[in-house]
Parts: sequence; structure tokens; C-alpha cells
Amino acid sequence: RQTAFKNIIVLIQFPEDYPHSSLLLELKSKTLSDKLLDGLTNVCEQEAKKILGKPQVLLVLKFVRNFLEEHPLSCCYDEISEIKRHLTDFDEFKLKQKASSISLKILEGRYYFKSKVAVPDIYPETSISLEDVETNFPPLFLRFFTGQTKEIARQCVEPPLRAKVKQQPPFKPRPSLQPVVSFLVSAVKQLPHEKVVDGGLKELQDGVTVGPRVSADYDITWFTAAKDPLSQEAEKDESADRHVERVYCSHLFHLECLITFMKTPPFHGGKKCPTCGQRIYHDKWRLSEKITEDRWAHQQARERELKEVAEFLE
Repeated sequence: RQTAFKNIIVLIQFPEDYPHSSLLLELKSKTLSDKLLDGLTNVCEQEAKKILGKPQVLLVLKFVRNFLEEHPLSCCYDEISEIKRHLTDFDEFKLKQKASSISLKILEGRYYFKSKVAVPDIYPETSISLEDVETNFPPLFLRFFTGQTKEIARQCVEPPLRAKVKQQPPFKPRPSLQPVVSFLVSAVKQLPHEKVVDGGLKELQDGVTVGPRVSADYDITWFTAAKDPLSQEAEKDESADRHVERVYCSHLFHLECLITFMKTPPFHGGKKCPTCGQRIYHDKWRLSEKITEDRWAHQQARERELKEVAEFLE
């Protein structure tokens, strides 16, 4: 037993002609993977056969103890196997047993996300953490990646502040490695192919202005029109018009298009995302409906006055 999660029960049966025959072993654990235990059992049996005619019990017990000490990632064996199923040959997923960490690199086209995933000694009671994060995604999306992973990991080990059902089983920490890495793989693989809401507003014949639309051929340009994401055309200035913004519902706008859309009526009931219909929330737009509508009315009044003056001077 190394921790509450990393513990193994060793069942030993002695044959009649022991020690000239090897021990019969069975390894059990309520927490560790059955597949892992089966493999470890086979290895222990092979080690016992190497010293037939000599005492084998201490050797087997020492071998199991050393395995737990030298393989701290054994506590997430099933998670690691499942994660590998969703990675490609271009991705990197290297186990570092001595450091109890995983070297992770996810690639999608020319974009990448790289990090060290640290697995604590008392995992899964304590969540994993990301260290030495490196990426060529714009800073906005780096914050999105790291913020979401921290929240996913936190929810795995901390009970909800308000339980939805009063009579439910007590909260127990659950493994956080697979939920966190699965989110990163999905996000990094999907984001470069997301469609941006088309720039500009469309004017109808009757003069009514409607919201932006999603362009079917407006893929990866939300980062840059160039092939190299590190080129100057990859907009990383968060105040620039062509900087890509991610709103609450996860859809993408250029900053200029987002601000124009938010400043354009109708305002009643809040602005809705043209892709999914959910209300748009964004930290760069915190004005109330009334203030926005008043400003729009004031702007229209000024434009009418200027138009009247221009017509008078003509």
C-alpha cells in the first residue's frame, strides 16, 4: 500500500512441492486497473520461476512494492490507455514515471499545444495540473485552454457548492487526467476548423439591418489567411479589429464585427448569436440594453441632422 488509491492485495498459494514449484499468485485492487494487475501478475510469476528451489515470497512482495514506487502513473493506467486512442501519430504523449508526469503535445495543422501534465502523489484525491504550457494559438485561446482545464480538474476533486439533489451519495473525488486531456485534444483539433461569423452586416432591400451570418467558406481564416500561424498576419493584438473573439456560447467573431453587431438594433431581450440563438455575453461589451439603445438613437439623430445640413448646403 502506497496511497489510498495505489494499493494491491497479494494472494499467494503454495504448491505441495514448494519451493521447487513456483507460487500461485493473484493480485487484487479496488482501485487499480484489472488489465494492469493481470500484466503485473504474469511478470511476478515469471520472476518467481527464475529462483525455483529458493524462497520466493519475499521476492514477489518486494517486486510488487517496487513496482508501485517506480510507477506512480499506474494509478491512471486506464485513463492513459483511453487517451492514446484519441491521439494521432503526429501527437506526443510520453510517460515520465520518475517525475510522475506526462509530456503532452497536440498538433493540428501548423498549430500546437504543448504542456507537462503533473500527476500528484495522492492522485486522484488531488487533481492533475498543467505546467510549462507552450502554444502558438493566440493569447485569448491560451487563456481559454488553461482556464477550462483548471475548472474541469477542480470539479473532479471538489464537491459542488449546491447539490442538485439533497439525497445523493456523498461526493468522492474522481480521476481528472482523462477529462482534462480529452478536452484539450478536442479543443485543439477542432478550433482551427471553426467557422467565424462573416464580417460585416447585411442590408436588406427594405433597409432593415440584420445580424452577421456564418460563412461556409470562412474556415481557418479566423486565425490568419497565411499558412504560417506565426506570421504577422496572425492577429494577436486583442484590441485590433480583426482579432478573433470567443463569446460565451463558444462561437467566434472578429472584434470589429462583434462590436458592430452589438451596437446595431434590435436590442430588446439581448443580442442573440446568429449561429445558435443563445444570448451573447462578452467581457468587452458590458453595456445594458437601454444604454446601447439610447446611444444608437443619439447616433441616428446626429446622422439625420448632418444629412439635413448637407442637403441644405447643396
